[in-house]
Amino acid sequence: MSTLPTTAPSVVTPARAGARGWLALVVLMLPVLLVSIDNTVLSFALPSISQALEPSGTGMLWIIDAYPLVLAGLLVSMGSLGDRIGRRRLLMIGATGFAAVSIAAAFAPTTELLIAARASLGFFGAMLMPSTLSLLRSVFTDRDQRRLAIAIWASGFAAGSALGPIVGGLLIEHFWWGSVFLLAVPVLIPLLVLTPLLIPESRDPNPGPIDPVSILLSLAAMAPVVYGIKSLASEGFSVVGVLAIAIGVTAAVLFVRRQLARPIPMLDMRLFRRASFSGAVLINLLSVVSLVGFLFFVSQHLQLVIGLSPIESGLVLLPGLATMIVSGLVVVPIARRVRPSIVIPIGLLISACGYGLIALVGGDAPASTLLISFVLLGAGIGAAETVSNEMIISSAPADKAGAASAVSETAYELGAVLGTATLGTILTASYRSAVVLPDGLSGAQAHAARETLGGATTVAAQLPSDLARGCSSPPGTRSIPASRSRPASVRC
Repeated sequence: MSTLPTTAPSVVTPARAGARGWLALVVLMLPVLLVSIDNTVLSFALPSISQALEPSGTGMLWIIDAYPLVLAGLLVSMGSLGDRIGRRRLLMIGATGFAAVSIAAAFAPTTELLIAARASLGFFGAMLMPSTLSLLRSVFTDRDQRRLAIAIWASGFAAGSALGPIVGGLLIEHFWWGSVFLLAVPVLIPLLVLTPLLIPESRDPNPGPIDPVSILLSLAAMAPVVYGIKSLASEGFSVVGVLAIAIGVTAAVLFVRRQLARPIPMLDMRLFRRASFSGAVLINLLSVVSLVGFLFFVSQHLQLVIGLSPIESGLVLLPGLATMIVSGLVVVPIARRVRPSIVIPIGLLISACGYGLIALVGGDAPASTLLISFVLLGAGIGAAETVSNEMIISSAPADKAGAASAVSETAYELGAVLGTATLGTILTASYRSAVVLPDGLSGAQAHAARETLGGATTVAAQLPSDLARGCSSPPGTRSIPASRSRPASVRC
């Protein structure tokens, strides 16, 4: 009798992306750069906004926080929606809405309308980010290519966060503050034209129903926690602050329990049982807290304390930006040979050295110290985020790429919120306690000068030079030097 020959099962090798795939990556980088730039571009526009709209200190923080707060609260929901209706379709909807609202934000006449516009940008921005990372996985099925593509993606996100102040400084130097919002229009038009041509549609083949209760719970878990942190940081211990955090934590617990109980959850919580996934998400969170918190501080310190122009201040950060990009790319071949458990801690340690340098120098840190600090911070963050993002995408099932990407982006945006909410509020409280105002100010002038550094320089420009410079400063503090356009200053 003859026997049939036996053959070993063949191993399917994922197809490698060609030139079309890399062009698709370029297109997907556009919303990444835009959303990350939007996280920090306002940093250098804050003094101009302070003068034009005269917001309170709390209003100033909400102008910054409204965007990442809404963005973070909706990312998981939008990631799940993209899995259902199509990730490319959601990307196109988000890009169209983001461009339209950006035009409205550029011409907002009041603080309240600007905050509302920033919140609306967060709504449409939440459609952009999960779509880019999940579509990237569908384009690059080969893991080595995907690792490089994610490194470029992560470097783009980090670079955009650092590029925001530079772009903001350049625009504010030559145009009015609203120009930082109009930047979105020329970036998103190529995206809307090229996406249908280069990027295939992808979705979950077996999506579950849309769950409005889970969407509301995800929002309720985010907003109260951030509000509570802001309240405790600015006003000290308070019942309101503690209650807000308790409400947020309760909503988060209910959200998790609902996801575990549903047959097809909006977010598969079993992903967090994987140490590589949950650890990588935590790394993203901590990295962005340190990055955005640093930029919130340094953008105002360079302009309003050291006295640099917006563009000069942005150029101080340029070496750190370049380091962040190079670090993210250089770590790719290293990550093939060295375990993430070694690469990531080293990256975070380097970032910590950047903060440590500022702590050693203190409040009188010159521009050169801030430049070196940001180089160290950028080197560590660039390496750590590249490795952590690849871990997140690789550890999640392909059909849940949108939800997994949304978790990664939620960590980014929550980090942006916490970075400004904690460090920004602490700096505002410190400023209010140290500022010394001269006699003779009106009630409105005293209130504006006491609220923010930008308000102080605006009031100083309205006073006679002898009155503006005649106040004394408390020990250990320094004055706000006059900028090129403002001959007078108040001291804090």
